[in-house]
Amino acid sequence: MSGGRSVTVGVASDGAAPVPGAGASELQVTAVTLEADGVISLRLRDPAGLDLPPWTPGAHLDLVLPSGLSRQYSLCGDPADRTSYRIAVLREADGRGGSIELHDLPLVGRRLTVRGPRNHFALGQHADYLFIAGGIGITPILPMIAALPPDASWHLYYVGRSRNTMAFVDEVVALGGDRVTVLPKEESARLDVARVVSAAGASTGVYCCGPASLLRAVETALDASGSGAELHAERFVPAEPKEDAAVAADTEAFEVELNRTGRVLTVPPDRSALAVIRDVLPDVPYSCEEGYCGSCEARVLAGLPDHRDDILSDEERAASKTMMICVSRARSPRIVLDL
Repeated sequence: MSGGRSVTVGVASDGAAPVPGAGASELQVTAVTLEADGVISLRLRDPAGLDLPPWTPGAHLDLVLPSGLSRQYSLCGDPADRTSYRIAVLREADGRGGSIELHDLPLVGRRLTVRGPRNHFALGQHADYLFIAGGIGITPILPMIAALPPDASWHLYYVGRSRNTMAFVDEVVALGGDRVTVLPKEESARLDVARVVSAAGASTGVYCCGPASLLRAVETALDASGSGAELHAERFVPAEPKEDAAVAADTEAFEVELNRTGRVLTVPPDRSALAVIRDVLPDVPYSCEEGYCGSCEARVLAGLPDHRDDILSDEERAASKTMMICVSRARSPRIVLDL
């Protein structure tokens, strides 16, 4: 993406994942609330009543469903509340079953395995903020707005199919009043993305979460504006592939050393590092297998990754302290991971 630093991560991927391994914890569902047509929120607490790990706006949880599927959901409650987490789930009829499972199961009282919180969509410091949310994309945006100081300069454009399907409308309006523009498709004109984005200045942080079509429109408008505004986007699906000969084909194998055991594995051209590692570590977390959810992130101890994800910023790629092993490869003959 252009326009400055961008940070992307998938919140609600629909890929299968293994049963949880190390680093996971169990939380209990204490409440399920209907937030809009097709959207429920879940309240999660520690079964022993202990404080939960802290989190910052933009963070998400990896939730392991009873079926074993793993999904990512943005935290949309109050970061100051250490007693519970709140997430929201959109029922997706065309998905591969994860959201339907959560909507159809009796969840209150059930314990679910959770990893996180993790944050690749953090709220930065800007003179002005422009938030654009589409549908369930409001979930990471909501705590961001709540965290801003009262005198912050910001505006939210919240689009959706209909008011009945748009979760947390009353909450965001209560937070911002006339700084919030709610645009249900059945009630209002389509959001003029080009006009909205063109008004952003170089000191503006643009935060967008929603369907791929909305993100593409924002990216295109920001490119055309030349404003230099900084774009941060969170994806539900991977970005469209770029025409880049350097990543068009994998013709060389490389080695992965697992630091905790000293094992050295060979990753052939036709397999991912994740697939090879799972041959010996079947519990290593993963979900989307397309480089946008962040579940398989591994710490790099030595070697140079060939980053192919849609998550890390330019600065994080240059630092090469972590990599997404589902899609990224190596530019060095061997890479050492903290696994």
